[in-house]
Amino acid sequence: MYTIIWRFEVLPAAIADFGAMYGPEGEWVRLFRAGRGYLGTELFQHTVDETRFVTVDRWESREAFEMFRARNVHAYAELDARCERFTSSETLLGETEE
Repeated sequence: MYTIIWRFEVLPAAIADFGAMYGPEGEWVRLFRAGRGYLGTELFQHTVDETRFVTVDRWESREAFEMFRARNVHAYAELDARCERFTSSETLLGETEE
């Protein structure tokens, strides 16, 4: 399994929109579901600072994710650009392979 973990600092006025985009039925999940080997995404909100979020994306393998990215480069970039307005920062915390 290949896991990707991202941290987001979300603008206070955009918390609901961010959650709708990145949540379990959001646009990111719908896009990822088009990829073979996608296992799921979890969205976590900090318990004290409601503007801090973490996403955990799981794929069968790094190769499955890379194939998805290669086949969906334009859709991925377009959605990423649309979501930039929700955050003040986005940080890749790590990737793991099991």
